[in-house]
Amino acid sequence: MGNNQDLTLPPIPSVITDLQPLQESSASPPSYNQSNCHGVLYTAALSIPAALFIVYLGFYLKKNIKKLSHRRSHVMIAYYVLLWFSALLNLAWCSLQAWQCATGKDVSWNLLSLLTESGSLCLEISLIAFLLQENYATGLETLAHTFMISGLIVGVDILLKAIFVFGFGVPLFMDSETTHRGKWGMWTFDELLLTCTYGYILFVHYSKWRDKLPPRPAFYNYAVIMFVVHGTGLLACALGSSGIGFGIWLYSLIGICYHTLYLPFMYITFLADFFQEEDLLLDNAYYSEMRDAGFFDSDWE
Repeated sequence: MGNNQDLTLPPIPSVITDLQPLQESSASPPSYNQSNCHGVLYTAALSIPAALFIVYLGFYLKKNIKKLSHRRSHVMIAYYVLLWFSALLNLAWCSLQAWQCATGKDVSWNLLSLLTESGSLCLEISLIAFLLQENYATGLETLAHTFMISGLIVGVDILLKAIFVFGFGVPLFMDSETTHRGKWGMWTFDELLLTCTYGYILFVHYSKWRDKLPPRPAFYNYAVIMFVVHGTGLLACALGSSGIGFGIWLYSLIGICYHTLYLPFMYITFLADFFQEEDLLLDNAYYSEMRDAGFFDSDWE
C-alpha cells in the first residue's frame, strides 16, 4: 500500500511548471524590447554624418596639430581637444541608439547621454559667453576667460539632470517616453533659457550697444540659426508636453539636426579660420567681413 502511494506521486506537475517560464521567455527576447525601438535607418541617419565629421577631423589632424604647436595657443588647444571629445561621444551616442530599449542598458545609456550632453553644452555655453563679453580685442583667445563660467553652468546643469534621471527616475533620454511631464518640463526649461540668451545677443547686435559685441557677421549668423533652432525646440516641447504628436515628431527632428549638424557648424563658424595655412589669409577674412558689415563706413565720412 505504501509502495502504491509512492508510485502515484510522479514529478510531472513540476516539469510542466518548469517548462512554462521557458515558453514565456522564448515568446519575447530577453535582451530587447521590440516596441518603440529606433530602426536601422534612424540610427544610420544619426551615425553617418557624425562618422563623416570624425573622418574630416582625422584627415586634417596632423596639419591642425602643427598649426596649434606653431601658434602655441593653449585656448585653441583646449577647444580642439574638447571638440574631439564631443565628436567622439556624439558618434558613440548616435551609434548606440539600441541601448534605449535594451534590457539592463538603462544606466549605461543615461550615463552616455549625460556625457554627450555635457560636451556639446560646454562648447555652446562657452561660445555664448564669448559673444556676450565686452572685451574681444584679442579675438578668439578671449575664449580662455569663458571656461570657468561655462564649466560652472554645465556642471550645475548636468548635476540637476543626473538627480532627475537617477534620483527621481525621470526618463530624460528615453524617446519612447512621450507623456512624462518631468521630462518635458526639464527640456522646456533648457530650451527657454537658450532661446532667451540667443535672443538677447541678437537684440544687442541690432541696438545702439552693438559695439560691445565682436565685429564678426559670421558670429551673428550663428546666433540667428541657434535662436531659430532652440525657439523651434521650445515650441516642440510645448506641443509635446500637451501630448500633440506633431510636437513629439518636431522635437525628434530637432534632436537629429542638433546631433548631426551642430559640431560641424560650430567648427566652421569659430575654428576653421584658425587652421588656415597663412596668417595673412585669416587677417584678410576678418577684414573683409568687418568691411562688408559696414564697420569702416565712418572712415569715409
